[in-house]
Amino acid sequence: MIAIDSSVLVDLLANGPQADAAEACLRQCLSAGPVVVCEVVVAEVCSALRDGAEALAVLEDMSIRFSPLESKSALRAGEMQRRYRQRVGEHTRAVPDFLIGAHALLQCSGLITRDQSFYRDYFKGLKLIVPVV
Repeated sequence: MIAIDSSVLVDLLANGPQADAAEACLRQCLSAGPVVVCEVVVAEVCSALRDGAEALAVLEDMSIRFSPLESKSALRAGEMQRRYRQRVGEHTRAVPDFLIGAHALLQCSGLITRDQSFYRDYFKGLKLIVPVV
């Protein structure tokens, strides 16, 4: 089971310059097994569309499943954000990024993302799959 970051889904929905790479990456991952989103990604995709029903329909059309965050993932996200604040000192990263990373690390076998430097830095051992343009 592979998680997908909202940034990659927004690339697909916006049909921008990275859409083809995002689509090819998603198709390849779907051929290997399920691709999932947690509630954070659902919320972020919903904010990019007209409403929640449309967001769920789009995810279903893409064959992306829902995988809720477990408490262990929420706790890890909080721990990682605390380390981030201690290290960086300012709040340029919001909790959602840490929730997505912890979900992928503890509940999935990888993450499709464009933000590999952040996830590589804070989620050691997380397999990252980056759409290549």
